[in-house]
Amino acid sequence: MQKSRIGLAAILDLESIGVDLFLGKSPNVGEQRVFGGLIIGQAIFAACRTVEARLPNSLHCYFLHTGDPQVPLIYTVERLRDGKSYSTRRVTATQHGSAIFSIMVSFHKGEEGAFEHQDKMPAVLAPEHFAAERLSKLPLYADLPEIVRCYYEPDRPVELRPVEIGRYVGQRIENGRLHMWMKAAKKLPDDPVLHICALAYASDLSLLDAVMTRYGRTLFDGHILSGSLDHAMWFHRSFRADDWLLYAKDSPSAQSGRGLARGLIFRRDGTLVASVAQEGSVRERR
Repeated sequence: MQKSRIGLAAILDLESIGVDLFLGKSPNVGEQRVFGGLIIGQAIFAACRTVEARLPNSLHCYFLHTGDPQVPLIYTVERLRDGKSYSTRRVTATQHGSAIFSIMVSFHKGEEGAFEHQDKMPAVLAPEHFAAERLSKLPLYADLPEIVRCYYEPDRPVELRPVEIGRYVGQRIENGRLHMWMKAAKKLPDDPVLHICALAYASDLSLLDAVMTRYGRTLFDGHILSGSLDHAMWFHRSFRADDWLLYAKDSPSAQSGRGLARGLIFRRDGTLVASVAQEGSVRERR
């Protein structure tokens, strides 16, 4: 039986339960922990519900405790600032009466700037080149971890198409640069807030993989313990999260059981739409 795709709009949706107070749920109650991107996306959505005529330009957040997927998340929004050009919100997610996540979101009204530049998009093949039907014909397909094959399952809320497939079977990438095409699996409404929240959700998918690629390892080999510690994101230009976007990632440093990963997200036409940075706990299982 064909599985139905999960819509990000439904996953990110929140219930208002009071003044600047919202309730969200995890769709994967059978998982061991709540996906970090879900909490980021829902928290931004909560912040956006308290701001008018402005869109997020940046966010900075910390993961304080592991989220319980069987328990609803309560998001409390604090209105820190409403200036002429910028607004600032702080959102705290709680479960069992304790804070598990904290985020600061900046909003900008938008304006004309005197300076305009961006990095160029890396030259990689189009997403159609990495479709499931092509991947299944590669000699290394049988050796891919099951979790990587699940990237192509029809019930995922975000479609992922890795470019450097060989790294999942031990190939090292000396410069540590990775690329992945991604987009929301279902069409989203024409609401820029929802597209920003959806991209924030997707930005946490496989970002820490960049830490391991220099070693020919992945986070899926059973010998690595990993988890996001913080996450930062900057939104530069307009985009649709349900169109193909290229996520270009690297890791400039790893030390003391921690690894830093960075990402640039481009529209298919080469426009840079967002930048991401994340530090994670990355340890060898003893």
